[in-house]
Amino acid sequence: MTQSQIAPDAARLVRLAQAGDVAARDELIAEHLPLIYNVVGRALDGHPDVDDLVQETMLRAVRGLGALREPDRFRSWLVAIAYRQIQLHLRARRTARVRPMPATADLPDPDGDFAERTTAELVVADQRRELLEATRWLDAADRRLLGLWWQEAAGGLTRTELAAALDVPPKHAAVRVQRMKAQLDAARGVVRALRARPRCPALMSQVKRWNGVADPLWRKRLARHVRDCPQCTVTQHGLVAPEELLLGIAALPVPAALAAGVITELPAAGSALSPKLLAVAAVASVAVSGGFVYAVHYSPAPAEIAVGPPAVVRPSAPGVVARSRAAVAVPAASPTSRVTVVGLGVQRADIYVAPSGSDQGDGSIGRPFATVDKAAEVVRPGQTIALRGGTYTVSSEISLSVNGTAARPIVLSNYRDERPVLDAATLPPTDWAIEQSTAFWTVQGLEIRNAPSHALVCSACRDTVFQRLTLRGNTRAGMMLRDPGTTRNSVLDSDFIGSEGIGLGLQFGSGAGNVVRGNRFSGNRASGLDLKFDSPVTVEGNWSYDNGGNGFVLTGAPASHRLRQNAAWDNGGHGFTDDGGETSGLLLANNTAFRNRGSGFALPGGRPTLRANVAVGNAGGPAGLGSGSSGLGSGSSGLGSGSSGLGSGSSSAVRGNSWQQSGWSADRFRSTSPSVAEGPRTAAGRLPRTDFLVPRAG
Repeated sequence: MTQSQIAPDAARLVRLAQAGDVAARDELIAEHLPLIYNVVGRALDGHPDVDDLVQETMLRAVRGLGALREPDRFRSWLVAIAYRQIQLHLRARRTARVRPMPATADLPDPDGDFAERTTAELVVADQRRELLEATRWLDAADRRLLGLWWQEAAGGLTRTELAAALDVPPKHAAVRVQRMKAQLDAARGVVRALRARPRCPALMSQVKRWNGVADPLWRKRLARHVRDCPQCTVTQHGLVAPEELLLGIAALPVPAALAAGVITELPAAGSALSPKLLAVAAVASVAVSGGFVYAVHYSPAPAEIAVGPPAVVRPSAPGVVARSRAAVAVPAASPTSRVTVVGLGVQRADIYVAPSGSDQGDGSIGRPFATVDKAAEVVRPGQTIALRGGTYTVSSEISLSVNGTAARPIVLSNYRDERPVLDAATLPPTDWAIEQSTAFWTVQGLEIRNAPSHALVCSACRDTVFQRLTLRGNTRAGMMLRDPGTTRNSVLDSDFIGSEGIGLGLQFGSGAGNVVRGNRFSGNRASGLDLKFDSPVTVEGNWSYDNGGNGFVLTGAPASHRLRQNAAWDNGGHGFTDDGGETSGLLLANNTAFRNRGSGFALPGGRPTLRANVAVGNAGGPAGLGSGSSGLGSGSSGLGSGSSGLGSGSSSAVRGNSWQQSGWSADRFRSTSPSVAEGPRTAAGRLPRTDFLVPRAG
């Protein structure tokens, strides 16, 4: 039935229902329940309260039906009620802002029927199937965003509601939608190239190593080939815009239990469901071929703790699916007892994971899960995941994709003083140990080792803290923060040890407010810290030593990073370098380069600001700066008696450094033995206190 046919039919059913016809009322509900389920479900991004809000919306509509003066506006009136319920729900949670709606009577929309704009003609069946297949190549966060955007394209959500569901401003939501659409386009290109006949020999050679599972990692690899291959590029011609294709795809099916729950709550309802509602319920039990049906795996927070009578758990409302984990009651502490803090990890949590646990458990401390995957699947904003001590064998890539909020961040931590170790040795070389794309997380107190590729990759993460981590013996990077939109993240007090590649990288992206502080990078085959990042990164109080490459690599466009009080020693390359890349606005102050095989400060790519830095005992000289900088060329010592080491083009941007003064040597340090610096951290997880490379008084 078309939309033009539905409106008069709905008006007829409204009039009959207003006259007391129960069958007409039930048919009216059955006709519009899928619309409201999709509007609420998309706006709340799969929150478990969707069923409750849908049921409340339908009940409010039935109770107010008698007062509806314009039956032909029923659909707009019903959608307005649904949006009002969404607004109240989000306001109560304080996690999103919804477009203000007047708290007046449920009147029809005077500007026209909003719900009439929710369909379009079916377009190009083959391309629709390709699009559905392409969605399987997206990561979990992009799939959820795709669901919301689809509802917006269908007219069920405005951009304001979409932004509210994401808990971001509309402009930021637009950026995320564009980024998701770019990933979707890349995935469509991969699908088309794989289906093309004749097949591209180079592509077929590449997919011989593919295990057949569609995932973001292989999407990136195959998309690069498709983009650069003349034969595969030809297959991309004639693609229809996804907005047109999405409108022809089946919507979310309404759960059978919800349909039953709505009808049983109606006044004067019979014990049996009407045939129309039975049909709606039946749809839910049938798999929609290729449709967007996103399972919602949710674990509620533990019930609030009260001293005295046991907590009462409210039964599920009719039609609400049973939650995946029962609330866990934790004994309340005595008002006079003193809480003992053990270790630096979390002292209690909402979800527990242990090597001896089972994913069939409930995630409580007595029945913990066995895998981080399971905990990441059920965690919700505001919850904490605690990993008990021991070794976890990582058999498949762990995906962290649920966003926290500023008010309700998510924490993944070790438990108290216990030390969990994630051993990724059995992963295939194409997988990362952890792939993360989140906002407002804290990840702390873990060790990740033996990954055959990267250990931890955070793509476009924001407002996330990584602290007290150990990344050891991984094949590529210990940790990588990458892609545009990487903003306000902090990497603190962590050790990056013995990777075949780099220790830590911020690369291939941009974003403000990222901080690297209090870390050690050691024994990595390439460089310790590698910045190929187009926004300034603040790097303070880090130590990089015994790496095969450079201590600190500082590149990007414009690479205006800020480095203070860092030290690089005994590295196979330079202490600090821009790798010869063009830089602008780079600032280094109070840093030390000691005994590196290259230069202390090799910065020929621009005109950096260098103040009060020390370079001693480096085989390639203290500083190799670009022309026009007031330093020394590579290989110069600049330590001759009475020499300032400044050329005729000296500038105040480079001043007070050791190579601009006389008399600097290793004797000026209190200690040149790194044993304490390379030893255990303090009890608080900080860098050890040491006299190593500390200048003597005077």
